Amino acid sequence: MRADDVAQDVRTPVLEPGAPLPGATTAGALAARQTFPSSAPDEGGLPAAGYRAGILGAGFMGGVHSRAVRTGGGRVVSVAAADLDTARAAAPGMGAERAVGSVQEVLDDPEVDVVHVCTPNHLHVPLARAALEAGKHVVCEKPLATDVEGAVELAGLAADARAADGRVAVVPFTYRFHPMVREARVRVRSGEVGAVSLVHGSYLQDWLLRDSDDNWRVDPALGGASRAFGDIGSHFCDLLEFTTGHRIVRLVAQSATVNPRRRGADGVEREVATEDAVTLQYATDAGALGSAVISQVSAGRKNRLFLEISGSESTLSFDQEQPELLWEGRRDASRLLVRDPESLSAAAARYSRLPAGHAQGYQDCFDALVADTSAAIGGDVPDGLPTFDDGLRAARLAAAVAESVRSGGWVEVAA
Repeated sequence: MRADDVAQDVRTPVLEPGAPLPGATTAGALAARQTFPSSAPDEGGLPAAGYRAGILGAGFMGGVHSRAVRTGGGRVVSVAAADLDTARAAAPGMGAERAVGSVQEVLDDPEVDVVHVCTPNHLHVPLARAALEAGKHVVCEKPLATDVEGAVELAGLAADARAADGRVAVVPFTYRFHPMVREARVRVRSGEVGAVSLVHGSYLQDWLLRDSDDNWRVDPALGGASRAFGDIGSHFCDLLEFTTGHRIVRLVAQSATVNPRRRGADGVEREVATEDAVTLQYATDAGALGSAVISQVSAGRKNRLFLEISGSESTLSFDQEQPELLWEGRRDASRLLVRDPESLSAAAARYSRLPAGHAQGYQDCFDALVADTSAAIGGDVPDGLPTFDDGLRAARLAAAVAESVRSGGWVEVAA
């Protein structure tokens, strides 16, 4: 992700969901709403296909979420952003029926069934909490919270909502939805690769390589105390645990701030308190060992999430920048498995929406996640839908990494 992709996210909405966003009053926003053509809901509340979404945040991720909602046949009922002008400017491109001037307008709208929280990280807890308290389903960007306490609270609220009325609360660990990840998962969990002994890999980016590269994520007040690990290391660990079924139980980590000072768009130099890179070793509850390198300063690596799983019979490796392929290595031969719905397992073919040779990618994963969220709202239980419990798991791993960096030693990961 490049800094210019998320530039609209730099200006942050207000923390209090009941207050108007900067630059607009609630009354003024109501009078100035932009309205676009929309489909009518059926008698059951949800549209015949998809669902009715309100999106908080109009930056890069807000656009990704809105496209996924519309691809699934749902409606983007409204969008709220840093101010009403920003929401108005973003609404046509997001396919939103109207731009609104406050979070509360989204929460109070009976046409909104699902609230998508796509704001900077420090707003996730108050906004997701408010959405759950308003009776909405919630899709909240990761990290679910910038600390364990916030994640515990939201996971508890989500559990209460699920028990009360079946509400759904999802965290977009999107890479689970690559068909070749699902294929690897089937092969590992069926025992085809044998006893897993080693699981390792990396998540490498370069968008913060230079000291002139800056973004709100660098600021711990907005992005949280952990940046590289909290932002992308969480994806690596989730992919590892989701694919193998193993849980990381012990780890030791080191971190580095390669650019101790950064120059913002205003030309002012600021000290950096968050890490640019993390290395870690770990052991799983099933006896496997592994290591990972997490970096946002690796030149030339745009979004390389790489996972390799070695068992007693074979090795599988997946590279998110080459998502159509899964490498399989055996003692006597190696081969590349190509995404082909005619030859994949049923679990992987379900997410293979195009014929072989017609590449699928990141947006397709998000489309699948929202489609599974819609199915869950309808009463199905899609395999592998990441919930707030998975967001809490990521927060516990981030806390263990931070503790190990501070202590310099091995740390047990809370269950």
